[in-house]
Amino acid sequence: MLERVFHLRENKTTVRTELLAGLTTFMTMAYVVVVNPRILSETGMPVEGVLFATCISAALATLVMGLWANYPIALAPGMSLNAYFTYSIVIGRGVPWQTALGVVFLSGMLFLILTLTSVREQIVNGIPDCLKHGTAAGIGLFIAFVGFRNANIIVANASTFVAFGKVSDPQVILAAVGILLIAILMVRRVGSAILIGIVAITLVGIPFGVSHWPAHLFSWPHPSGTFLKLDLRSAMKLGLGELIFVFFFVDLFDNVGTLVGVCEQGGFLRHGKLPRASRALLADAFGTIVGALAGTSTVTSYIESAAGVAAGARTGLGNLVIAGLFAAAMFCAPLVAAIPSYATAPALILVGALMCGAVAKVKWDDYTDSVPAFLTLIATPLTFSIATGLSLGLLSFTFLKLFTGRHREISPLIWVLSVLFLLRYIFLSGG
Repeated sequence: MLERVFHLRENKTTVRTELLAGLTTFMTMAYVVVVNPRILSETGMPVEGVLFATCISAALATLVMGLWANYPIALAPGMSLNAYFTYSIVIGRGVPWQTALGVVFLSGMLFLILTLTSVREQIVNGIPDCLKHGTAAGIGLFIAFVGFRNANIIVANASTFVAFGKVSDPQVILAAVGILLIAILMVRRVGSAILIGIVAITLVGIPFGVSHWPAHLFSWPHPSGTFLKLDLRSAMKLGLGELIFVFFFVDLFDNVGTLVGVCEQGGFLRHGKLPRASRALLADAFGTIVGALAGTSTVTSYIESAAGVAAGARTGLGNLVIAGLFAAAMFCAPLVAAIPSYATAPALILVGALMCGAVAKVKWDDYTDSVPAFLTLIATPLTFSIATGLSLGLLSFTFLKLFTGRHREISPLIWVLSVLFLLRYIFLSGG
């Protein structure tokens, strides 16, 4: 049955590899179960309700991605989008969180309509190859930067923006050991290298006092605080049209960038196009709608899925594990919260290194390709936004092709996307 559904032999993988890879992906993104409720609770939303919404939307969207699209890409409420939801809309503009959930729901319906009409699939497949390679490498740098930051290897600095952390910090030491351990296991082709590293470093951190056994293993979910609390009537007011547009735009290109980057790293693209792209895009539309109904911000594909791909995931089978663990996390929140960020940091750093290999595919002697690719890969980590990196790369691609007499290489879709990206900056200029 598994062979018929997931085509394991065709994708040169095994059940064991897929399941371990799924567990690896969940371990690297388990933080969302804790972090998302903490961020959204600043709007006044009940933590217990957001925790339930986070887990149920991630589980169902990931399940749809695995069963319907057969890709090893996990989904959950997006970190950048929950920050925009909390700090820009609710706190910044004074919009009630119930209304903001209504805005998320309407943007999810817009995702669904555009996915069913294949518009979003055309966007994914219409991105130039140089930007696909640049996006993959940019996400690699982005993931690595997040990993360095989570381990305190890189810290904020008022003079130089970032600086090297304290070598005496136990988290820095353990993260460095984790990097070496996972790298050695990967060189020796141990399939569960990343997972072993995460678990080992978490356990070693207990005597140092930087990781702890949870006080309780189980807790009962309480969805009533946010479930079906969205206010669609207020969200449909004309004045909120801009917010719906922003939610739609940021998620569209964050999701496209993540899909392209992870699928490029996994070798899923065929002649520069992603097979079953509409099915993959349907998962985040579905997840966003379910999430808004349950009580969380926009659901999107997670770049941490690259950890599972690096561990050998090639089909959606591992998504069953991820979905099951997210469902279980509703009852095991204290156990999930016990995974410290420094323990997953080495996995993110090494996955980032693997993804940077995509730069070798860029035609560096053609400046109309190499400059957009470079801007994409460097802007993604520096702006902390996949969407911004992709937008700068695509706009530079259009302008360079246009002003060097190679406008015939600009497809109608790229023209449309370039205009939309310019509109994105106009709409986001104030917030």
